[in-house]
Amino acid sequence: MSSAVRVHGLWKRFGQQVAVAGIDLDLPAGRFIGLVGPNGAGKTTTLSMVTGLLRPDGGTVEVVGHDVWRDPVEVKARIGVLPEGLRLFERLSGRELLGYTGRLRGLPGAEVDKRATQLLDVLDLAGAQHKLVVDYSTGMRKKIGLAAALLHNPEVLFLDEPFEGVDPVSAQTIRGVLERYTASGATVVFSSHVMELVESLCDWVAVLAAGRIRAHGPLEEVRGSAPSLQKAFLELVGARERDAGSDLDWLGGGPR
Repeated sequence: MSSAVRVHGLWKRFGQQVAVAGIDLDLPAGRFIGLVGPNGAGKTTTLSMVTGLLRPDGGTVEVVGHDVWRDPVEVKARIGVLPEGLRLFERLSGRELLGYTGRLRGLPGAEVDKRATQLLDVLDLAGAQHKLVVDYSTGMRKKIGLAAALLHNPEVLFLDEPFEGVDPVSAQTIRGVLERYTASGATVVFSSHVMELVESLCDWVAVLAAGRIRAHGPLEEVRGSAPSLQKAFLELVGARERDAGSDLDWLGGGPR
């Protein structure tokens, strides 16, 4: 099976804090891949380095056979990115944003307009296409960001917490688009700490904790004999159950 992403010996430190500690990872092409881990596990840092947004302290990253740091232009032409805390050109309308993004990518104007119309329709943004992005809701911003990431038809799509703060209707729309995209043979890599979501969407998973890969492979293999990915995840990251009631015996019943 061909690889969409190859990571070798990836390191990143922030001062004395090691955020990513020598990751080796080979992500197969044409799969829906979940990068999962608790808060602070290093998911966003890893995706930022893989997509060329953050320079690593050590290690190499290849995306569809091209080195991210030696051949950045070629890599960026082949990927789409929807980062966490997405910054958009907020004084443009949704349609203007897509038109600007497509032309920056070097697509012909007529093709940009055609694809923008189709994406706005599929993502249920047609009615808000002339509205300024600054006035978009969280779900609408995630959808227009996804549209911008898909506009040039990338080979690999990277999404950092794409469903965070998104209402159920928008989440279902985003999910449908992503499933259609991977069905065409493209690759999605998305980070999340919601195991139920990953289990329902992904067919390949990598578990990250404390900056290290704890397990990776097809979903069934990572889940193993556990009844759910959530249970397997808790065991992999060494989480222990606590009886919070004994520490919070004052909580409940009103002030006293």
